[in-house]
Amino acid sequence: MGTISRRQFLVRTAAGTAAFGLLAASSHAAKGVKEIRMSACDWSLDAGGPDGLTVAKDIRLDGLELSAGDAADTLKIADPAYREQYKAAMKSTGVAVSSVAMGFLNGSPLATEPRGVAWLEQTIEATKDLGASVILVAFFGKGDLRKGRQLKEAEIDALVGKLKEAAPKAKASGVILGLENTLSAEQNLHILDRVASDAVRVYYDTGNSTDNDYDVPAEIRMLRDRICQFHFKDGRHYLGEGKVKMKPVAKAIHAIQYKGWIVLETAAPSKDRNADFRKNADYVRELMGIA
Repeated sequence: MGTISRRQFLVRTAAGTAAFGLLAASSHAAKGVKEIRMSACDWSLDAGGPDGLTVAKDIRLDGLELSAGDAADTLKIADPAYREQYKAAMKSTGVAVSSVAMGFLNGSPLATEPRGVAWLEQTIEATKDLGASVILVAFFGKGDLRKGRQLKEAEIDALVGKLKEAAPKAKASGVILGLENTLSAEQNLHILDRVASDAVRVYYDTGNSTDNDYDVPAEIRMLRDRICQFHFKDGRHYLGEGKVKMKPVAKAIHAIQYKGWIVLETAAPSKDRNADFRKNADYVRELMGIA
């Protein structure tokens, strides 16, 4: 190779720097695909059991949030043979278990149920075994921690005690207990501060919080990394067409640099489940900048 002038050197260096910048940006974008992934609730899909993973694949989702089962001394998800069916389905579909939901707690409240800690421990073990890291711990219906707008203080005291008991096992297992409830961000932070474990966080539902008249973007910014996962829903509407203001929500999620699952708990307005979930998933991908 012959010698080049200083001017040629600078031009080539600038071009190389620009190319490197584009490469770095491309690498970051590729990394971003893994930073936020799309899932859906098996109950919203009406696709319980391991076959739900096939439905999720047909909708072009990355994962499925599965139900732990009904209230019983031994939860269905605690059965190793049952989990093996999920593992086989995960292998054949390439779809992950994003999280495990203890929805049955709405009828058998964790705060007052004597089997509560045992249920948490069973679900922690199962969640770890399935390669997931978040458990949705539900507080609706009978399990609601409010009466009207007033907190049920005695139940919150009992809940804090049970969460403190289960948190060490969750932390050791790499699993997070995500509280999904009707409380405000401030009220949730009060509970988290009392439990004092990063294995207990908030599972934030944008639809529930909007329905409770909370300032959703402000709450997301307030909770920041105390949020372990998100539900997106908006009643009977497609996302972006109802009550929830999705663009400010997306801006807030990006502001806190969230990396994890966004789980669709959406409806099927047209009655074509797969088409409607695809529409919502495509909307979220565009909204969040997911490749």
